[in-house]
Amino acid sequence: MPVTHYKTPVGIAQITEEDGFISSIHVLDDEQEIMPAQSPLLNAAIQQLDEYFAGTRKVFDFPIKQQGTDFQQQVWQQLLQISYGCTISYAQQANQMNNILAIRAIAAANGKNNLWIVVPCHRVIGSNGSLTGYAGGLWRKQWLLQHEAKVLGIGQTKLEF
Repeated sequence: MPVTHYKTPVGIAQITEEDGFISSIHVLDDEQEIMPAQSPLLNAAIQQLDEYFAGTRKVFDFPIKQQGTDFQQQVWQQLLQISYGCTISYAQQANQMNNILAIRAIAAANGKNNLWIVVPCHRVIGSNGSLTGYAGGLWRKQWLLQHEAKVLGIGQTKLEF
């Protein structure tokens, strides 16, 4: 499995390719040696992440595939429907999935997302508007939401209802 490390404005991202897909992107808290990517797909992922951080890309189109249960796959597919610069609550996500009783399971599946930024779990917030639960750290979630709002030219992230 080819792996590369990429420097972002909020830390080092570790990007893994598996069987022709990007299978994980994780942000790390510790420093890693940055080396050139070993495949065209890893280079494409880095280029698109560069474009995201530059504010010129809102949707990623390189092939992705992460391991998970059927339920987790459904949750992650729903995350891909959240528009750039918009947020929804965990309750709204459960409602959109027609499974309001599964709110905790949906939140747990969000937490298992291995494709940082690309599958935008950072766009899911608490019902009261608070930034809750983010594997990369709440400060990164806030940074990403503010970045998207700035790119869109809005003062704060738009809540999608």
